[in-house]
Amino acid sequence: MQTTAKKILLIRNDKLGDFMLAFPAFAQLRQNLPDAELHILVPEYTRPLAEACKYIDQIILDPGKDEGFWKLVKQLRNQHYDAVITLYSTTRIGLAVLFAGIPERIAPATKLAQIFYTKRLPQHRSLSLKPEYAYNQELVNYYLLLHDSKPASLPGPPYLHFDDDHVNLLKQQFCDRHDIDTGSRLIFIHPGSGGSAANLSLSQFAQLARALYAAPLHIVISCGPAEATQAQELSHLLEDCPHTLYISDQGLRRFAEHIQFADLFISGSTGPLHIAGALNRPTAAFYTRRRSATSLRWQTLNSEDRRLAFSPPEDAEEEDMSSINVEEAARKISEKFLK
Repeated sequence: MQTTAKKILLIRNDKLGDFMLAFPAFAQLRQNLPDAELHILVPEYTRPLAEACKYIDQIILDPGKDEGFWKLVKQLRNQHYDAVITLYSTTRIGLAVLFAGIPERIAPATKLAQIFYTKRLPQHRSLSLKPEYAYNQELVNYYLLLHDSKPASLPGPPYLHFDDDHVNLLKQQFCDRHDIDTGSRLIFIHPGSGGSAANLSLSQFAQLARALYAAPLHIVISCGPAEATQAQELSHLLEDCPHTLYISDQGLRRFAEHIQFADLFISGSTGPLHIAGALNRPTAAFYTRRRSATSLRWQTLNSEDRRLAFSPPEDAEEEDMSSINVEEAARKISEKFLK
């Protein structure tokens, strides 16, 4: 039968990169159910980008473990949802949606948390056979098929976009403030990793920046406030190479708006990389070969012609990022994006 759900809750309340990779799932649901009211449960950290997501009608803030489980249950119960699709579940979330009385509850068939849901989809994410965004989209499609609704074609990237006039003004202000020629291509290098995966060393990032540098091109070392020390160390290593240090201290949305005017975004597998992907900016990313952290599993959302991925060679340890040939990576980046 056709779905009668009028109000659906989506849950992806973990890290920034995971959240960004849920945008195609949100887009898929909106494409199929244009009249449904779609809410998203997120932590405060990812709220600014949830608010910028055009597919979502309302944000529900997860109060977190410290604020109390029953506060979350009360929040959800008061919304009277028809269904919830939990893209990544934990025991806490599974219990919360059960006690909130949401009648239809969809989640991956994994771990103990699956027992709290009415429908479960086996995915075997630990095998990392697909990109994370595909696993998220599968759950939405599963919900649609349960209601005899054939999934519509997924809209292509970008899945996130800020007003062009606003972003162009930001770019002009950024270039003026840092005395950058407005005709220069801006190459963002983000050395932070958020601790989620092994990354290039600062000396490797410095080597990469020198290998890429050529006029009219300007290197921008980007970071959040918590990564400032690391970015400053990289800046010191690049004293002989013209560059700008950009410490994003005006919130996550403003950082994302800056990423939208990047001509190329380079980093390890981290949240800002996936912002760049959702914005369909060109990306060059460095991944381990560890099964749970491969370039396939954490593939960015930008179109295929706008992404490059590098990993340790097969004859090296799967997390030995020092084995990556940075000069060769720079050559491939230049050929693809900077010619």
